[in-house]
Amino acid sequence: MENVLLIGASGGIGSAVRELLIGRGAKVTGLSRSAEGFDITDENSVERHLSAFDGPFETIIVASGALEIDGAAPEKTIRAVTARAMADQFAVNAIGPALVLRHAARLLPRRGRSVCAVLTARVGSIGDNRAGGWTSYRAAKAAANQIVHTTAIELARTHPDAVCVAYHPGTVATPFTEDYLSRHPSVTPQEAAENLVDVLGGLSPDQTGRFFDWDNKEIVW
Repeated sequence: MENVLLIGASGGIGSAVRELLIGRGAKVTGLSRSAEGFDITDENSVERHLSAFDGPFETIIVASGALEIDGAAPEKTIRAVTARAMADQFAVNAIGPALVLRHAARLLPRRGRSVCAVLTARVGSIGDNRAGGWTSYRAAKAAANQIVHTTAIELARTHPDAVCVAYHPGTVATPFTEDYLSRHPSVTPQEAAENLVDVLGGLSPDQTGRFFDWDNKEIVW
C-alpha cells in the first residue's frame, strides 16, 4: 500500500486528491489548517507536525496555496504592488513549501521510487510570461519553482530513485479561482486530481527537478 503525505488536504484540489488516492488503495496522511491546525506559514507549526512523522512516504504532495490573501487580488500592474501583499504571497506559496521540503529527505525512502510534488502555477514561469501583471503571485510561484529545483538536486545525492517536481494543475474550479474562471478554461477538482495522480505516476527519476503541467507537458522555467 502506497503511503502518501498530502499537505493542504482540505482544499479544493487537496480533498479531491485525497479521495481519489484512498479510492485507489493508498494510505493518505493529510494535513490542513482547518482539520489538523497545520499552518504552512508558521515555521513552528510545520516543524511540530512533520517532526511527528517517521515515514517513509512514497509520495509527498504539497497542494496548499493562495491566490488572494486578505482581500489582496493579483495586481494588474507593478504600480499596484505592496510590501504586505507580496510578503503574504511568499509566505504561503514559497516559504511554506520550502519549510515542508526541508523534511523531504528524512520522510522519503532512501531506495525505491518516490515522488515529491509541489503545486505551483504556469504563471510562475519566467520564460512563459508574456502578459505581465500578477507580480506578487508570479514571483512567489517562481520562487517555489526554484525551491523545488534546488531540492531535487540535493535529494538526488541521497535518494537516487526520487522524483521531485513542480506541477501546474491548470485552472481548477474551486473557491480559490471562482473570480477568474471566466478568463480561462477550467476543470473540476476531481478531473484535476486524476490528472495530477496520473502525471505523477508516470514520472521517472531522470525527470526530477523539472516543471510539468496537467497534460504531462514540460513548462519552461
